[in-house]
Amino acid sequence: MATNKLPPLHSDFSVDCVIFGFDEGELKILLIDRNEEPFKKWKALPGNLAYDTENIDKAAERVLHELTGLGNVFMNQFYTFGSINRHPQGRVITVAYFAIIKSGNNGLHPVTSFAKKAFWWPAYNLPKLAFDHKEIAEKGIETLKNRIKIEPVGFELLPEKFTLTQLQHLYEAILEMEIDKRNFRKKILGYNLLTELKEKQTGVSHRAAKLYKFNKRRYEELKKGGFSFKI
Repeated sequence: MATNKLPPLHSDFSVDCVIFGFDEGELKILLIDRNEEPFKKWKALPGNLAYDTENIDKAAERVLHELTGLGNVFMNQFYTFGSINRHPQGRVITVAYFAIIKSGNNGLHPVTSFAKKAFWWPAYNLPKLAFDHKEIAEKGIETLKNRIKIEPVGFELLPEKFTLTQLQHLYEAILEMEIDKRNFRKKILGYNLLTELKEKQTGVSHRAAKLYKFNKRRYEELKKGGFSFKI
């Protein structure tokens, strides 16, 4: 009689995912409530051991889906953590992955009992996390800060249509600093990466602002010619 037996987990390697979102003017990180030992009932990044039969990228995709319900999320490796005592069950090296998605519920629902639930948490007010996950999350934040200065990755966190004020607030929230409004708008519009729409905000108490869209095709064309984005 055939049985559906899962491949063995690898005892030496794991993956951890730092997933960023932006909601209500605040940078968020996706966390889970662990439902297994070690660190049962602790908050943690979505992470787990890798199977012997899968490459590390596939492991990250699987783990993120199992613990949060999210799929088709493009992730990049950004750092490897290998401290000898980072895992109480022995030495486990973890490969950390980084992704930027639009927040909201996103259909968050763990599909295994390993996690009780998945939820968004303010990135700059993290609670105590399992393992060395706080260190991993902070390294992820540092990576995001560095990338957003030289790549227009911030647009992935905004609605498809946004105002210049929303864009500026996003940069200020991630970089934790005030940005001069006039200089920011002059620089961002000077890159010619935004398409001004014939639409304005609706449902606001103040004067409705113009809406824009990020022209990704234009950015890809400029990159081929050596274009440098810098905020």
